[in-house]
Amino acid sequence: MLEKLFRLKENGTSIRREIVAGSTTFTTLSYIIFVQPTLLTIAGMDPGAVMVATCISSAGATFLMAFMTNYPVALAPGMGINAYFVFEVCMGDQLQLPWQEALGIVFISGMLFVILSFVGLRAAVMNALPSSLHNAIAVGIGVFIAFIGLQMSGIIAPHSETFVTLGNIHSKPVLIAIFGILIILTLMSHRVKGAILMGILATTVLALLLGIVKFKGIVSTPPSIAPTFFKLSFPDIFTKVEIIPIIFVFFSVDMFDSIGTLTATGHEADLLEDGKLTKGRQALLTDAIGSVGGACLGTSTVTCYIESASGIAEGGRTGLTSIVTGLLMLLALFFRPLIEIVGSGYIDPIDPSKPDLYPIIGPALIVVGGLLLKDLVNINWDDFTEAIPAALTVVMMPLSFSITEGIAFGFISISFLKIVTGRHKELNPLVHYFAVFFVARYIGFA
Repeated sequence: MLEKLFRLKENGTSIRREIVAGSTTFTTLSYIIFVQPTLLTIAGMDPGAVMVATCISSAGATFLMAFMTNYPVALAPGMGINAYFVFEVCMGDQLQLPWQEALGIVFISGMLFVILSFVGLRAAVMNALPSSLHNAIAVGIGVFIAFIGLQMSGIIAPHSETFVTLGNIHSKPVLIAIFGILIILTLMSHRVKGAILMGILATTVLALLLGIVKFKGIVSTPPSIAPTFFKLSFPDIFTKVEIIPIIFVFFSVDMFDSIGTLTATGHEADLLEDGKLTKGRQALLTDAIGSVGGACLGTSTVTCYIESASGIAEGGRTGLTSIVTGLLMLLALFFRPLIEIVGSGYIDPIDPSKPDLYPIIGPALIVVGGLLLKDLVNINWDDFTEAIPAALTVVMMPLSFSITEGIAFGFISISFLKIVTGRHKELNPLVHYFAVFFVARYIGFA
């Protein structure tokens, strides 16, 4: 049955490999189960209900991805857009909407995603990308998630003058993270299947022994979802015109984040044919439906997760990887104490104001990010009009801490350079249209 559904042999994989890959993807994105309730609680939402909504919406969207596309891509509430949901929409200086109306905006933007996905616009945008930007997006996301992993591990730290600097490499959390990186790299160098997952488990054991994380039990009863279930309400966009740009912010961030993530994972899993995802339209429709479902359950925008690359690095090639990840998301409802060991952060007892560290998850992100850099060789560095936009895309993602901003700089620069060199016809017209959109966005018209 599994062979018929997911065509395992055709894709050069096996049940065991897919299970390991799905488990690895789940482990690297499991932090969202705890980060999401923590953030949305600030906006007044019930943390237990948000956790349940996060797990169910993630599992449902990931199952849908498996059956609609047979891609090894998982979905969950997006990082970054969840902070925008809380700190700009619900608690901003200019606009302070109740979280129920904020969920309503997520629903509206999600329905807009669905409509545009049905007509194929989102897939058309993704397939219109030139090869240089395809590869640059994949590399940029690799640098971005490696940067996040370095931050989460404490290997790099904020600095008032240089922005970032080397962290305290003598502290226990940082040493644990370095141990995790070395374990994963050692196992990978010996071609051990499941190296990333094994590294995470080994790092967890060491963190428990050194008291960085605490054992809090094994199972618990899932919290109630009632406080957020279908509690969304719809703001009056005719009297509150300032809400309209917010809808487009949710729309544009999710669209370009998902395009970037699908491009990167598509490269890594060899899902592209002639530079295009054969089921890009279905994948983007799945992403859109996930956002609508998440809003109804009680969580912010659901999107494709770049952490899927960790499972792909372990050999995941089909939707069975996604099925495993989704099932583990549902199981997480009953094993909250165990999941919290891996996903919870370390708080500095001397200075609690410092950012939390995640020495168990961080190493996996660093390694996976490094693996994505291999697509640098596929960029045409001899062509100025291709090289500069690619470089800007790669650099701006980590420096702006946004996949969308990196893509924006790539679109604008490649469109500009092709036009001024008289080579504008080399690009799909959609690239020029979106370059204009991004420019308008920066100067305040979009």
